[in-house]
Amino acid sequence: MKPTKRERATKPIRAFAPRPRILVADADVDMRALYRDSFTRAGCDLVEASDGREALVKAILQPPTLVITEISLPFIDGYALCEILRRDLTTADIPILVVTTETRSGQTDRARKAGADVVLIKPAPIEIILNEIRRLLAHSTDLGERGTATNANAATQRDGSSNRLARSKHHRFLSRSFPRRATMTPPATPPELRCPSCDRPLTYERSEIGGVSHRHPEQWDYYLCGSCGTFQRRQRTRKLRHMS
Repeated sequence: MKPTKRERATKPIRAFAPRPRILVADADVDMRALYRDSFTRAGCDLVEASDGREALVKAILQPPTLVITEISLPFIDGYALCEILRRDLTTADIPILVVTTETRSGQTDRARKAGADVVLIKPAPIEIILNEIRRLLAHSTDLGERGTATNANAATQRDGSSNRLARSKHHRFLSRSFPRRATMTPPATPPELRCPSCDRPLTYERSEIGGVSHRHPEQWDYYLCGSCGTFQRRQRTRKLRHMS
């Protein structure tokens, strides 16, 4: 018997382990309820955010499998949310699906340039949204498997290089290095700043901690201006840099 439209829409996303964890950022309570009902029946765990700032915090603290966002969001809009998620190392590869009421000319392209993988216009049928989720998750998994194989080859090459450099002082110095990590509670409290272009108060978003070694850490603070974009401030130099 041919499955009904409702059965096709609620077909399990995929037999992932663990279950796909989808972050939904939408100010519309009814829309979030529709997502909650449909995604739960399709075998997904849902994390909800009613504004862009809440979505950003939840995405960085516990990266989801996929992000669905509206463009029109309080505090941080969908464009800025996509841009920040794409720049952060912990969320850069997460698939992003934009489902929006925004139909103005050029806004769809702007969303894709900001980092969205797919843009759908409301009211998009839930079946189409679920199909796009399945496709994006399948593509993301394929890339992850290729990346694992590449990393394994790279690790073998690094092991060979490590043996050759084991007695090098330069190598001992590099062994103490560590990468940046994102945090909302940095060691040094980010100051309150104003946009150098429009003089509006900047909104603190997050910080990144990293540097050459544990003895010489660095801190970069990120701010957002609703008109001028994203700014980065390096704690050591106290310089504010326009990012986008």
